[in-house]
Amino acid sequence: MTELAHLKFYATQVHPCSYLPDQQATTLFLDPSQPMDVKVYAELSELGFRRSGDHLYRPHCQRCTACVPARIPTAVFRPNRQQKRIFTRNAALQVRAIQPIFSEEYYALYVRYIEQRHADGDMYPPNREQFASFLVRDQPFSRFYEFRMDKRLLAVAVTDVLPNGLSAVYTFYEPTEERRSLGRYAILWQIGEAARLGLQAVYLGYWIKNCRKMNYKTQYRPIELFVNQRWITLN
Repeated sequence: MTELAHLKFYATQVHPCSYLPDQQATTLFLDPSQPMDVKVYAELSELGFRRSGDHLYRPHCQRCTACVPARIPTAVFRPNRQQKRIFTRNAALQVRAIQPIFSEEYYALYVRYIEQRHADGDMYPPNREQFASFLVRDQPFSRFYEFRMDKRLLAVAVTDVLPNGLSAVYTFYEPTEERRSLGRYAILWQIGEAARLGLQAVYLGYWIKNCRKMNYKTQYRPIELFVNQRWITLN
């Protein structure tokens, strides 16, 4: 195992929390001068770290532990009845993996998604620089998974392929296709893809019980949560 103790980390100043109103947050970042090594990334993911652009981070708040790292163990995941229906509803979609690139087609879909689904969030209003710095990074482990119906782009799942699993970085999708539940389908598809690749888990980022946009993750069972420096299973 990599000597993580030799890595340098930096904590931000206290800033407003992106998820819980009236809360203050602190974020811990890996030294940005450290090369983005996939083995280090994988080992840090076991400790609850995530990637945003070229940075690895995790919450480091002094008085709050609401952000709980979550992952789906692929070998034992079983879709429930609703999730099976979502699979069936989207069975005709074609999925293709490509290296992350900027395209007008991707950016237009991202804009529609942010403007219609996250106009109250800190990524609104969207812009090209934000899109590129957040998602279009030249990393050998990163993928854009395109979901298309015929030639129409419906969703893009930005995913990192790590030795220990798939890390679901971000998904944006066509907001007018509500019936398809594209966000949920993208997670289900990634669970299936991780299993096909023989990877142990899909890392979903942070589960936050009191945040509507982040508490959906426990719908996928069994799920593992990183609590008190160890992964525990919720069946």
